[in-house]
Amino acid sequence: MEKYLFVISDIHGDLSLFKSLLNDYDKQSHQLVLIGDLLDRGLNSKECLLLGMELIEEGAVYLRGNHEQLFLDFLKDPENRYSNYLLNGGGETIESMLHKGAIDEYSPTEISLMIQTRYKQLIKCLESLPYYFEWNHYLCVHAGINLLLSSWKETALRDFLWIRGKFHELPNKTSKTIVFGHTPTMYLYKKSEETSLWFSDEKIGIDGGGVYGGSVHGVIFDKAGIVQDIEYKSEYIWEPRF
Repeated sequence: MEKYLFVISDIHGDLSLFKSLLNDYDKQSHQLVLIGDLLDRGLNSKECLLLGMELIEEGAVYLRGNHEQLFLDFLKDPENRYSNYLLNGGGETIESMLHKGAIDEYSPTEISLMIQTRYKQLIKCLESLPYYFEWNHYLCVHAGINLLLSSWKETALRDFLWIRGKFHELPNKTSKTIVFGHTPTMYLYKKSEETSLWFSDEKIGIDGGGVYGGSVHGVIFDKAGIVQDIEYKSEYIWEPRF
């Protein structure tokens, strides 16, 4: 087992910030965990996904986020999932994977077929992504777990990807320190410009809301706690375009 845990979340297609965080990644001593949402909303989703796949091959763990799931759901059922995927920032991913203007040129089914034809290895990788990862007493997960269950491992798959309020509010009676993303800390703090890590009852929120003009975090842990919080401010603010 590596000496340190290095966790990154919610990059949302910002390749520059992703690479900046990875400058501190030491393959020899860090277990790197990407806790989902490498894609959508940002302009370089394809490059972020391909880099995520490359990092898996080097020993990183890449967890499934709700946006990876939205992408896969769109590919399987494009006509019914298309409008919701665009609403959640999928247009930027589609144009990143195909070309600018593809949204206007092709039908949802055509877009899905082209992506599936061109990115077979990537899609296979995304379909195999796990929902959580344990390292010592840390539990890494995209959104959270169901804290009402006697065994958190029985959490519904959708909750691993989407859960918010109840997970944030209920007491953590597990033996785990839960590291999660999904909900920008500005919403957890109820302060529109707050991007710092959020702490509550052995729950640590690390999504600084970079895609909304906040920040991205790379957090390094050892067995005792946080060793380093690497934070980069984002200059990008996503607004729906499609």
